[in-house]
Amino acid sequence: MPKHTPNPPNEHVSRTQSANAKKLDDAATRALDYYLKPKTDKETADTPDTLFIIAPNIDAECLLANLSETLASANAMVSDLAFDLKGSRRNILLGVQQMIELSQLLANRALDVVEVR
Repeated sequence: MPKHTPNPPNEHVSRTQSANAKKLDDAATRALDYYLKPKTDKETADTPDTLFIIAPNIDAECLLANLSETLASANAMVSDLAFDLKGSRRNILLGVQQMIELSQLLANRALDVVEVR
């Protein structure tokens, strides 16, 4: 007469398979963490979603010079776009351009008074 239910699992085989599965799972977790979660210094990345950072050893003069150049580029882009528009959109962009110019003046003044180390 045929048997309708399977044999129960062998206790020793089940423990070995469980231990192997645990080892494989731990190895996979370590490998994924190594490649997907690289270790970083706390100074370079404040949050997990940090995309851009500024090198911690950059002096104030270099930072201000780059800020001034960035503001000049933004000013040129907004100016070019503003003169292609008409009406309230143009007025909004001209207001943004004025804020950029004021920021650029502040950055340039700070650059003039910064102490060179």
